[in-house]
Amino acid sequence: MAQRNTWQRDRVREALGDAAGFVSAQDLHATLRQGGSGIGLATVYRTLATLAASGEADQLQSPEGEAIYRACSSTGHHHHLICRSCGRAVEIEAREVEAWAQRTAAAHGFTQAEHVVDIFGLCETCTAAQAAPATTAAAVTAAAAAGPQAAAATAAAPAEIRD
Repeated sequence: MAQRNTWQRDRVREALGDAAGFVSAQDLHATLRQGGSGIGLATVYRTLATLAASGEADQLQSPEGEAIYRACSSTGHHHHLICRSCGRAVEIEAREVEAWAQRTAAAHGFTQAEHVVDIFGLCETCTAAQAAPATTAAAVTAAAAAGPQAAAATAAAPAEIRD
């Protein structure tokens, strides 16, 4: 049975499309509320489930076990790399995973096998941002070991020189 389009469904679809990366229903609801929408949380959950079922949204489970969603323009089966810090998502082709899944299922007598593979990690930008404070702290610690004047000079140096 086809779902009828309502202003609430349209607004949730639009907000999901505007979101950067994957978002939870609660986060999307908060964004809608900040924008002055009176859409209820239950409506957001139902709409996201409908969008995921129709293929208009990707749904996956975060490492914490929460369902998260992203507007999807791709059709068909695909996988993602997802940044745990900023939520950036990249769709990836994974032919090796597809072949492995089929071989593994067949080896155990399974047919019509399906799978979900999403890889969580830190994107290049978030990795660099996390490394920067550690690099600065390490430089100050090393300079302190060299003597008080070296530590003061390192701590006062501009970040681009310290990194």
